[in-house]
Amino acid sequence: MSELLKITLPDGSLREVAPGTTPADIAAAIGPGLAKAALAAKVDGELVDLTRPLTTDSALALITAKDEAEALDLARHDYAHVLAEAVQALFPGTQITFGPSTDDGFYYDFAPAERPFTDEDLPAIEAEMRRIIAANKPLRREVWSREQLISRWKQQGESFKAEWAAELPEGEELTVYWSGDDWLDMCRGPHLPSTGKLDPQGFKLTRVSGAYWRGDQKNAMLSRIYGTGWLNKKQLDAHLTRLEEAAKRDHRKLGQEMDLFHLQQEAHGSVFWHPKGYLIWRELEAYMRRAIDGAGYREVKTPQVMDARQWEQSGHWGKYRENMFVIPDEVPNVDDEGPIVSNDADWMALKPMNCPAHVLIFRQGLKSYRDLPLRLYENGCCHRNEPHGALHGLMRVRQFTQDDAHIFCREDQIVAEVQAFCELADRIYRDFGFTYAIKLALRPEKRFGTEEMWDKAESELRDAVVRAGLATADYGWEELPGEGAFYAPKLEWHLTDAIGRTWQVGTIQSDRVLPERLDASYIGEDGEKHRPVMLHRAIFGSYERFIGILIEHFAGRLPVWLAPVQAVVATIVSDADDYAKDALARLRAAGIRAETDLRNEKINYKVREHSLQKVPYLLVVGKREAEEGTVAIRILGEQHQKIMPLDEAIALLKGEATPPDLRH
Repeated sequence: MSELLKITLPDGSLREVAPGTTPADIAAAIGPGLAKAALAAKVDGELVDLTRPLTTDSALALITAKDEAEALDLARHDYAHVLAEAVQALFPGTQITFGPSTDDGFYYDFAPAERPFTDEDLPAIEAEMRRIIAANKPLRREVWSREQLISRWKQQGESFKAEWAAELPEGEELTVYWSGDDWLDMCRGPHLPSTGKLDPQGFKLTRVSGAYWRGDQKNAMLSRIYGTGWLNKKQLDAHLTRLEEAAKRDHRKLGQEMDLFHLQQEAHGSVFWHPKGYLIWRELEAYMRRAIDGAGYREVKTPQVMDARQWEQSGHWGKYRENMFVIPDEVPNVDDEGPIVSNDADWMALKPMNCPAHVLIFRQGLKSYRDLPLRLYENGCCHRNEPHGALHGLMRVRQFTQDDAHIFCREDQIVAEVQAFCELADRIYRDFGFTYAIKLALRPEKRFGTEEMWDKAESELRDAVVRAGLATADYGWEELPGEGAFYAPKLEWHLTDAIGRTWQVGTIQSDRVLPERLDASYIGEDGEKHRPVMLHRAIFGSYERFIGILIEHFAGRLPVWLAPVQAVVATIVSDADDYAKDALARLRAAGIRAETDLRNEKINYKVREHSLQKVPYLLVVGKREAEEGTVAIRILGEQHQKIMPLDEAIALLKGEATPPDLRH
């Protein structure tokens, strides 16, 4: 008789079971409630199917819907498989490719037999998916040989799957999952025990788009069907409500309505800022300059274009070149015939980041240990060669401006500098009304530097957050293995907006690699040369993206101090025109961005129009207000109005229009 396996449960209890016992067997032995609720298992930390036999002594945790992150990923994975099965049932001859889970759902790419799929096909596909879920078909794992798998796909006419299977690494265990006895897909798994574990009302197919096989435009065009998937209908409904709210807040839509900016094909991924939008930018820039001046930074400006050899030395040319715009260092051919540039020119590149240029500034002149820390700040315009399909309004662009700074410091100054930055970032995010979580991104698989260097850098960032009092659950403190930059670990600030979405914005990175690669040094107290440590940091991240986040967070109703137009004086009758002009002059003299609306239109029309423009205050004046020196104030989003003397209204607006850091 085989020796019994020792299985340790999360509560520390021990169960002895025969080899081949499954997690499902253990769940059933514990109780029928757990057997019904169990969705998958973690064996020594690895997520597996409930039906995977146990073969060694293990730590076992059973996954239920209460383990939401794992349960959601499993459900979305299964929704994708059910989608593929449904499509092939409805559209015979359709080839399947692959379909992963996503942050809020799933998708699957298909090669249709006859025509591309359209949104009109989605209701029928949803109905077929619900039929498959209702059938409660068991999802069964099998291990196949490569030859067996390739043969199956070729026999079924699945050329994309056959190609994929042929390229999987030698020696890798190849698995398929059956849905019942009549449909299978190639997949690593794990999966739920059966399709019936999915909620038939917990998903919705959302749209169809084109997608190239393997993301390469040289390959075949496929039909991609997207869906959103959740554990139950309540979660789905909440998500759909969030999507509706997000659509109302879309910064691209509001940016157009409020006349803030536009984008067009002639400058892919670069923003055309209109006067009102650039006013928001200027206010943010002025706010940030006051913050960094008060924190002891020195502002600099560096070149847009630098020689490729500089980027080679920094390491970016080898690891980041595909994201850089490169420029031949030669005069273009002006003749009508022949290539515009030769193949002989040296290469230069538009800077994708500011850090190497800041090192070059640091290297000018001899630096002493007494000069440190040296904090160099730049509103630095950068360019990154993002794919056209990845661009998204202000949120993902090719040209952007970072509120970028690099702190050159001694080893003994690192923790204090990072702590000071944490406190500065906390103050700034609170001025904008954001809550946030702080996460520590740890060393990636591909990286520069020694293990000792990374140990030290990670420890310093962790210690600084602890000293700042922010490494707590209240601040969402979390450590993220493998997500640091290739040259340094980093702290990340993830803001939460008004509808619960998170945005990764601020960062600080402790870097010992770049100063070494670019030969930055200072003279220490011992008279010898030493390498400074370089802290890369930003708070807004980029002005473009931060403005996009602000627009969506506030649904266009920006705080008064950021609003492009803070007040409009609108007349009811033309007899009040002169009074409106006088009120405008006094508002502007008080530093308030104000305009008048003297048009011969009904006041309700004016109120509606300026509400769409998200003007915070509307000062309505008629003959009576002109005679009494008052205004009727309407606040954006409120139905009632309040009559008050003009002087009092100006004082009110002046207080609201003052940036938060200047209020005393």
